Amino acid sequence: MNSYRHGLLVGKFYPPHLGHHAAIRAAAEQCERFTVLVMAAAVETVALADRVAWLQAEHGSDPGVRIVGIRCDAPVDVTNPRVWAAQVATMTAALRRTGGPVEVDAVFSAEDYGAELARWFGAKDVRLTRTGLSATAVRHDLAGRWADLAPATRAGLAARIVLVGAESTGTTTLSRLLRDHYRARGGVWALTQCVEEFGREYTERKCGEGADVSDLIWSASEFDVIGAEQARREQAAAAAGSPVLICDTDAFATAVWERRYLGSASRSGQPWTQVPPRAVYLVTDHDGVPWHDDGMREGDLDVRAAMTGWFVEALTTAGHSWVLLTGSVSERLDVAVRTIDPLLALRARFGEPLHGPGFEARRG
Repeated sequence: MNSYRHGLLVGKFYPPHLGHHAAIRAAAEQCERFTVLVMAAAVETVALADRVAWLQAEHGSDPGVRIVGIRCDAPVDVTNPRVWAAQVATMTAALRRTGGPVEVDAVFSAEDYGAELARWFGAKDVRLTRTGLSATAVRHDLAGRWADLAPATRAGLAARIVLVGAESTGTTTLSRLLRDHYRARGGVWALTQCVEEFGREYTERKCGEGADVSDLIWSASEFDVIGAEQARREQAAAAAGSPVLICDTDAFATAVWERRYLGSASRSGQPWTQVPPRAVYLVTDHDGVPWHDDGMREGDLDVRAAMTGWFVEALTTAGHSWVLLTGSVSERLDVAVRTIDPLLALRARFGEPLHGPGFEARRG
C-alpha cells in the first residue's frame, strides 16, 4: 500500500540526469499519484518543452507518474515570503492546469528548502537520498558527464550534422571521415555514430537479383517508408552515441530524392520532413567530383548538377543552416570540421540559471 495519495517533486531538470530519474522512481513508489513539476526560466537555454519531453520518454510507463512543466521567471530567494508566494502560485497553477490532483500530501526533495515548500503546501516533507549526480556538473562539462544522461536526453542534446548531396558527390565518404575524426578524440567521443543512408539499402532490396537500377519504378508510398525509417534510425543513433551525430542524409533530404524520381508527381509537406533541430547541413557540391558508378547509380550528370541546386533551395526555404563543401576530399573535410567544432562548443554551453539564497539546488 502506498504511503501518500499525491506526491510532488519540483525541479529545473536542467538538464534531467540519471540521478533525477532515480529520485523520481524512488518517490513515486511511495505514492498513489506522483507529479514531477519542471520549472524553467527565460534565462535558461534548454527549452521547457524539451525537458518535459525527455522526462516523459523516461517515465511515461511508470505507474501514477505525470510530468508537468511551467515557465517561472519569479526571483529566487527562500528567505523572502513574497518570493515563496510567487513561486508556489506558479506551482499550483501548473498542477491545476493539467486537470490532475492539486492537493499535495507529500513534497519530496533532497534539499533543505523542502521543509518550507512542504509547509506552503500543507504537506509532509519527505527527504530523498542524494545520488551524487548534478545538473550543474552536466552543464559545466557536457561531454565529460554524457554518461550521466538518459538516452532521450542524450538524443536531444546531441549536435546533429547532416550531409546531403546528389549521387556520387561524396556524402558517404565525408560522413565516415567525420565519424572517424570525432571518434579519434577518445573518451565519450569514441561513441560517435554515423547514420547510413537507408534509401540505398532500400534500393538494393528493390533491385533484387540482377535488376538494373534504371528500370526501377518508384511510388510515393515508398518514400514515406524511407523517410520514416531514416528518421527512426537517426533517433536511435542519437540516443546511443556521443555529443555529435553524423548523418549521411536524413528524412528532410528524402523529399528531394522523391522530387528526383517522381518529378511533377512528388509531394511536399510530408510529416517525416519535420526533423529534429540540426546543428548544420553540409551540402556536397557536384562540381569537381568524378562520377563513380557503383551499380546503384543511374549516371545522369545533368540531374546530379540540378540536385545540388534543389538541396540548396529546399534548405534555404525551410530556414535550415547549410554550408556548401567544395574542393578535394581533404579540403571538404577541413571546412566541415571547422564548421562543426564551434557548433559543438556552442551546444555545450548553457545559460546560467536563476540563483538566490538557499534556492540554488532546487533551481539547478
